Amino acid sequence: MNTGTVEYTLFERLLLWRRKHFSERTFILILSFFVGILTACAALILKELIHKIQHFLTSQFDATASNWLYLVYPVIGIYLTGVFVRRIVKDDIGHGVTKILFAISQKQSRIKAHNTWSSVLASAITIGFGGSVGAEAPIVLTGSAIGSNLGSLFRMNSKTLMLLVGCGAAGAVSGIFKAPIAGLVFTLEVLMIDLTMASLLPLLISCVTAAGVTFAVSGMGTVFEFHLQDAFQVDRIPAYILLGIFCGLVSLYFTRTMNSLEDIFRKYSNPYIKLLLGGSVLSILIYLFPSLYGEGYDLIHLLLNGTGPQDWDTAMERSLFYGHGNLLLFYLALVLIFKVFASTATNGGGGCGGIFAPSLFLGCISGFIFSRLWNIYGLLNVPVPEKNFAMLGMCGLMSGVMHAPLTGIFLIAELTGGYQLFMPLMIVSVCAYLTIISFEPHSIYSMRLAKRGQLLTHHKDRAILTLMSMDSVMDKYDEYLHPEMDLGQLVRIISNSKRDVFPVVNQQNVLIGIVYLDDVRHIMFRQELYHRFTVGELMTEYPARLSINDSMDVVVATFDHTNAWTLPVVDGDGVFVGFIRKSKVFTNYRKMLADLSDD
Repeated sequence: MNTGTVEYTLFERLLLWRRKHFSERTFILILSFFVGILTACAALILKELIHKIQHFLTSQFDATASNWLYLVYPVIGIYLTGVFVRRIVKDDIGHGVTKILFAISQKQSRIKAHNTWSSVLASAITIGFGGSVGAEAPIVLTGSAIGSNLGSLFRMNSKTLMLLVGCGAAGAVSGIFKAPIAGLVFTLEVLMIDLTMASLLPLLISCVTAAGVTFAVSGMGTVFEFHLQDAFQVDRIPAYILLGIFCGLVSLYFTRTMNSLEDIFRKYSNPYIKLLLGGSVLSILIYLFPSLYGEGYDLIHLLLNGTGPQDWDTAMERSLFYGHGNLLLFYLALVLIFKVFASTATNGGGGCGGIFAPSLFLGCISGFIFSRLWNIYGLLNVPVPEKNFAMLGMCGLMSGVMHAPLTGIFLIAELTGGYQLFMPLMIVSVCAYLTIISFEPHSIYSMRLAKRGQLLTHHKDRAILTLMSMDSVMDKYDEYLHPEMDLGQLVRIISNSKRDVFPVVNQQNVLIGIVYLDDVRHIMFRQELYHRFTVGELMTEYPARLSINDSMDVVVATFDHTNAWTLPVVDGDGVFVGFIRKSKVFTNYRKMLADLSDD
């Protein structure tokens, strides 16, 4: 006990020393630096684990024939991940970016401590054994958790925690992709952190630090080797536009199909039924199309750097299609169709992974198929370079699936070093984005939260309401009235209180009415009436009641609808919890608006 007290006192002294010697802004910059280092280390560890597991399991496979172990490895990976999550983590760690958005929107940017390591181990097992998902979303959740928990350790406020969550996400993208600009833009576009001068510098520090650590450890090369085939040409602009539209439609197919398949898995609560369904689908698909094994980066490398049919035909190695070069486009088209089934089966069956890699994978295939068909049919008599279009397709799918055109542009430029194709990247990205938003207003990450009204956006009014919590505006009561009380008892309670509104509850504390001071003021001093009236006769029906789980959007909308100044709050069973006053909501709103603007 004494040791714990001394440690606590020392930490308190450290906090006091920090406040004395470092301003808040300076300390945030220091924290963002360490967040960048830690997220880069986590990304490097994850990538190394995945590579080691995959190499150990598949290095001896025969390239000229199908391999039956493809039917076994994915199921083992999903099973081991499920056991790890259920027995050790004991929490849902799927949909990493969606969890970050929810934490920002509803949890004051607080992410559980286990997320600093659990997603790394779970996704390494899943992907290493063949799960058809990406490592990037888990590492983004890991980075955000590092930022959130580091900020919580030093007792930073919710506004700073949100910034540190953004720093962790930016550092994760920057570190795992060696793409510092994309890390910054991802945080602004996908996580929708408001860009101010106060937030820009910490985000940049995390991005640059994470990228620097990765470069120092793994070398200066880009993630995907790419050699420019032809420079930008004006007469290819129609092809770029059509490619963007095609990528937008593929993004729409990917998004809607994944949502539909996830709904099927959501119907089953038994993890073993999910494992049977997901594992069966995944293993069969990987057996038929080995390119679906893991992240699929080998196929991306091949399509970006292949020089002819002899190279591209190797995409069908280890499959039943091997040796049939005339079926390449058919094979790739089937992979394009079934990738979403494999990715959803991985996560739905109990695995852990994200959709960064599937988006890049599908984009590369989409661009390659589009360019091959364009050249085969000689459209507009303008041949197009297939390697360039494979790279541009990655940008289009990233922009469409994530609803993040800038992230798509800068990420692909940094991933491949294809800065000379910036103009085509912008055209494809914008066209893909405009195509998908015509059908889907929200990204695959945010649509679930948007449906529940829990999505934080760049709209400052909505952002402030989302950041406000019910506890911050609610007055909790320990003074209750019961309907059988008479006026005399009511007057005694009022005389000992500074409140002007009182809840009336039954024996189970379920709210049944309200007594307003103004309604009884005219009779409260007439003692001859003290035993004539009861609280049940004096109470009035409340205009509306709020639930403890309601968002601030609902609170404000209810005030507007009822024109009330005070509303009661109850829990799920109708038990009275407290009152919310419109004046307190406005006061907290103005304060938070001032805090967000004080940059």
